[in-house]
Amino acid sequence: MTEQLSGPPGGPDVAHVNTVATEVFATVAGRWAVPVVYALGNGTLRFTELRALLDGISHKMLTRTLRALERDGLVERTVHPVVPPRVDYALTPAGTEMRSVIDGVCAWTRTHLDRIEATRHRFDDAGPGTP
Repeated sequence: MTEQLSGPPGGPDVAHVNTVATEVFATVAGRWAVPVVYALGNGTLRFTELRALLDGISHKMLTRTLRALERDGLVERTVHPVVPPRVDYALTPAGTEMRSVIDGVCAWTRTHLDRIEATRHRFDDAGPGTP
């Protein structure tokens, strides 16, 4: 018999929460999401400014990444009614909070960098399948 996942009465459905969390994680774990959030953590940027900061990202991939982050409420897009059109991107409060999580991961990496690199070298030197 399968037990149905659900939260407390009147609370969120655990299965739904897990699904949304997985979707958001897939967005944030994408190749370009972290660099975009990191860049926007320093302030509002226009599309071209953001693209110039992110070496190697294509126009299409930056557009796709920004839309996904906007959809999840991490980035806010503001269109100014001027000619030519001006569009600014900024982190929302949730995006700013995500930036602090990214900063924490970066700090953890700096703390453990020597150990990580040493372990990688030992692993790579041992070859595949070595116990």
